[in-house]
Amino acid sequence: MQVTELSTEGLKRQFKIVLPAAELSAKVDERLSELAQTAQMPGFRPGKVPVGLLKKQYGPALYVEALEQAVNQSTAKTIEDRGLKPALQPRVDFKDQAPAEGKDVEFEVAVEVLPEIGKLDFSGLELERLKAAVPDKEIDETIERIAKAGREQKPVDPPRPAQKGDAIRLDFVGSVDGKEFPGGAAQDYTLEIGSGSFIPGFEDQLVGAEVGKVVDVKVTFPADYGNAELAGKEAVFKCTIKEIREFVDKPADDELAKKNNFETLEAMRKAVADRIGQEYAQVARSMVKRQLLDKLADSHKFEVPEGLIQGEFDAIWQRIEEAKKNGQKLEDDEDKLRKDYREIAERRVRLGLLLADVGRSNSIDVTPEELNQAIMREAMRYPGQERQVLEFYGKNPQLKEQMRAPIFEEKTVDFILELAKVSEKSVTPEELMKAAREAGEDAATDDKSAEAAN
Repeated sequence: MQVTELSTEGLKRQFKIVLPAAELSAKVDERLSELAQTAQMPGFRPGKVPVGLLKKQYGPALYVEALEQAVNQSTAKTIEDRGLKPALQPRVDFKDQAPAEGKDVEFEVAVEVLPEIGKLDFSGLELERLKAAVPDKEIDETIERIAKAGREQKPVDPPRPAQKGDAIRLDFVGSVDGKEFPGGAAQDYTLEIGSGSFIPGFEDQLVGAEVGKVVDVKVTFPADYGNAELAGKEAVFKCTIKEIREFVDKPADDELAKKNNFETLEAMRKAVADRIGQEYAQVARSMVKRQLLDKLADSHKFEVPEGLIQGEFDAIWQRIEEAKKNGQKLEDDEDKLRKDYREIAERRVRLGLLLADVGRSNSIDVTPEELNQAIMREAMRYPGQERQVLEFYGKNPQLKEQMRAPIFEEKTVDFILELAKVSEKSVTPEELMKAAREAGEDAATDDKSAEAAN
């Protein structure tokens, strides 16, 4: 095999490889010898078929097989001998010269390599993490919502008209232009007046209704209603009131705590505070991670393989095309849109390569236990279907492996945060959420898609 380096430009390498005809013929002869030991043809005993006859029948196919093997092996050896780390599968080009048996085979190999990122030092990286304490007021409000969710209902006694906050049991039939429409009727439906669960204006018209009476509720479906046939149309719902119930408030006490699997109200309050605190901490972490990725992207401008950028851009643009097909309004200037998304693609790839390099150089890995825990958390998102979810991942190992990347990223981010200078700033919950919203708006403006490096 003869290898000639044709060009070196940035991360791109191009080689010309010549495979001698004798080398390919030797591979074909070797396969023919193997085949001859077991080949069967009419008129010959097994293993006694003449090699010349086998070559006449199978030679072309064996040549293609030998050529493919030789091209793959010579390409891999060329890359390995030069210590290159391909970013993508090498591209082989025969330059419109169809390989022919008995002649040397010449082809070119183009490959993009991973950049040399070099030693990284994160000790000078300065970040700020917001920290919000959980106020007693929010704990009280959460406990009150839990108590409200567990309220009991009882028939109003003495009877009276329905009022806001009551739960009424009713039958209703909806019609548009005098014609009933599918899905517009129900029997023995329980509705809490004031819950906002029905079309705007529906529940308000039931205030003052009495048991046994029929109320015509007139509403207009919103213009963006899910059912296009009803959107923006006026409708009448004939409602028959069958029962009016009022809610009985439950006090926030140890009894309420026990019904929610806590020994005391104090233990329940602590659990609520911990959960809210975890939510605040997650918001704060997302923000400091965003800061980190922004600073890494701004401070590391190494060259990125064009092929990886193109692949990422194509994936993003495919989602854009799907959004347009679904009627989503996008920026009119497609050239500008493409330019913006290409910058996003480059940022993603650069951050992905950077985090991958940090992870490799510091032996960060995802353990089987961490992967299994992630799958278990995913299964718990589907109450009652946990077993099916676990079985699904068990039967689809490729999907299981896809969960490795986000875990690896989070571990690598944690590693960098440990090295960086992260100061804490105490804020109120309102200030934390406002900052998170503003950061989210910036992310939507800058990235116009999911967070970088995902």
